[in-house]
Amino acid sequence: MSTPTAGRSRRSRVAVEPYILLAPALGLVSVFAAYPLLRSIWFSFNKISVFTGTMKFVALDNFKAVIADPEFGGYLARTAAWVFGVVALQLLGGLVLALLLDTRFPLRGIYRGLVMVPWATPSVLVALMWKWLLDPNYGTIDRTLQAIGLIERPIEFLSQDATALPTLIIVDVWQGIPLFAIMILAALQGVSSDLREAAATDGCGWWATFRYVILPAILPTILITSLLRIIWTANYVDLILILTGGGPGISSTTLALQSYLTAYKATDFGQGAAYAVLQASILVIFVVIYLRLTRRQEAN
Repeated sequence: MSTPTAGRSRRSRVAVEPYILLAPALGLVSVFAAYPLLRSIWFSFNKISVFTGTMKFVALDNFKAVIADPEFGGYLARTAAWVFGVVALQLLGGLVLALLLDTRFPLRGIYRGLVMVPWATPSVLVALMWKWLLDPNYGTIDRTLQAIGLIERPIEFLSQDATALPTLIIVDVWQGIPLFAIMILAALQGVSSDLREAAATDGCGWWATFRYVILPAILPTILITSLLRIIWTANYVDLILILTGGGPGISSTTLALQSYLTAYKATDFGQGAAYAVLQASILVIFVVIYLRLTRRQEAN
């Protein structure tokens, strides 16, 4: 017969065990995520001299200087165009590709593996490859467009204000579509074949089956993948930095890139951190929207 003391001891052990199991992960998150985040926030309230190593608390001066910058609105607009353009096209392309890969055809397993090659390729290699493809002098894209008669002379896609950012979006879409495709394909595998057959038996066409059976089942995966891609794309500077450097001029400069350039090129770590904190504050809004959507779905 167990005593009350033994019962309390067992309950106490059960209550502590989850925290013990989570301790290693929490330690890693604290070291590699929480500390850098808090350090960046603290930097944004200070004037930092990289030459003397001194910091001076300046309150909101860095944020005032960033917002007062005449180009700040342009950075915001380009960041929005970059993020939503990339994520929307990746979602659309990934959904179409996932539906294709979900059908039966010869060598389907091989194609499912090959589709991940762009996503698995390091960003630096992707940037260098596309820089060669888009070169106006010897790039294959200009030569192909000229050969089929779509253009008369080479176009400098990365050196014109009107084409630099759209070109970067297309390149990032090419690299990111496989992630959406694989995530959505995994969700499609979980859709009951009985439900699909029942819908077909009831006379539902392909579109009705997709809208009322498949889409509700894969929607949580689409939401979480889109949220992750919004955060990753907003913070992604590798491709832009290598292909255009934010140019020509500032026509392809986003908030994340301006944060990097301000901190590491202009050596103003305070204002660079302020750009980063402002962007993080905007991204929190999307996280809150996602959490509300998921709670509403769970309630229904």
